[in-house]
Amino acid sequence: MPKIPKPLENLQSTCPEVWAAYEKLGESCAKAGPLDAKSRRLIKLALAIGLGSEGAVHSHTRRALADRCTAAEIRQVAVLAIPTLGLPRSVAALSWIGDVLDKT
Repeated sequence: MPKIPKPLENLQSTCPEVWAAYEKLGESCAKAGPLDAKSRRLIKLALAIGLGSEGAVHSHTRRALADRCTAAEIRQVAVLAIPTLGLPRSVAALSWIGDVLDKT
């Protein structure tokens, strides 16, 4: 897993209580329902695509790979976004996903 971005690293070191609470929130949300880790990861990728955040799509693509999602599964998330979010947003997401997949 690549090193986290500097602003996030700064938050972790300057506000450790905030970071700990954020991590705890994420853990609690993951345990709140029946979805498995792989499903949760693909959904988080979809949310990042919907947000239109290149950095979040990169991050969640890396995490999806770490959670044993295949490249085809990851790309399908962006393709599934076409009818809901539109072709331009989905093509951008495919490009951002490719940034990560091309390095593996």
